[in-house]
Amino acid sequence: MKHELTNVIEHDNFQGEYRILRLAAPVTGPQVKPGQFLGLQVPNLGERILRRPFSIYQADASGVAVLYKAVGRGTEAMANIQVGDTVNIIGPLGNGYPEPDASKTPVLVAGGYGNAALYILAQRMKKKGIAFFGGRSAIDILLVKEFEELGWDVRPTTDDGSLGTQGLVTDAFDPWAKKQDFQSLEVFCCGPNPMLKAIGDRAIAHDFTAWLSIDRHMACGVGACLTCVIKRKTDTPKDWEWSRCCKDGPIYESREVLWDE
Repeated sequence: MKHELTNVIEHDNFQGEYRILRLAAPVTGPQVKPGQFLGLQVPNLGERILRRPFSIYQADASGVAVLYKAVGRGTEAMANIQVGDTVNIIGPLGNGYPEPDASKTPVLVAGGYGNAALYILAQRMKKKGIAFFGGRSAIDILLVKEFEELGWDVRPTTDDGSLGTQGLVTDAFDPWAKKQDFQSLEVFCCGPNPMLKAIGDRAIAHDFTAWLSIDRHMACGVGACLTCVIKRKTDTPKDWEWSRCCKDGPIYESREVLWDE
């Protein structure tokens, strides 16, 4: 992890309310592993000095890109960032997804723009598989063409039925998975926590591996403030311990996570 002053080389609308911010970051870019994130200091936020965490959508020797949607004061302020501006980042942060098991069928499951965090993983995997993407409507299903061009079979679901299967992402995943040998699957997930728990519960019930990118409020991004802790199962007498999503995660295997009901 390093600080880097980066220059904005692209900041455009991508689809609907979603935007791409691309940064020239030759120090950070080459170090990125799938599933990691960066802490971005958003300019012109006044007293709000904490960095915002963003999953890394693309990364190479020249820099990094994030795909985001304006959902709060921080991301709304980002809309004012211009090409040529200088932005301060730290990264890459967190532990990424593990190396895929070549003997298993890879499955990607994403909700909302969580699939942006899976793109580098999908890009670098030698073996391609099935990708289940869920969203509220067709405008919220991102990167279908990009994943298909990589060789993935994309199965979208939408709440309103405007694209793919109507319903939750599990409404497409479940009937497909029941026709498979569960033990042959390795699932990689990113999205809202209810979706992660749903996939994690299935992984435990049917004994397949599922890697979950846990989303918690990350104020510092480096493990110091403890605002992003979750309960992680252990073999100790207490049966669990606090784990920092930003430092120890954000990727956890489904059997590690003790969800608060």
